[in-house]
Amino acid sequence: MTSDSTTPPDDFPHGIGNPACRALHAAGYTALDQLPAVSEAELKRLHGVGPKAVGVLRAALEAKGLSFAGA
Repeated sequence: MTSDSTTPPDDFPHGIGNPACRALHAAGYTALDQLPAVSEAELKRLHGVGPKAVGVLRAALEAKGLSFAGA
């Protein structure tokens, strides 16, 4: 996702899609490193975050040796 004056920069993988990215920002998440404190179930409750986005985020976390809370 490109950054502009209304969207904070982030390091989320581009494959999650814009609705999921907006939902994460609205919930206060702006960095992949914040997500190990969150469970997959919590993320799925965010409007715009579906199974595909969670899978992409899970893979990105695993690539960094991290995982969602409770995983």
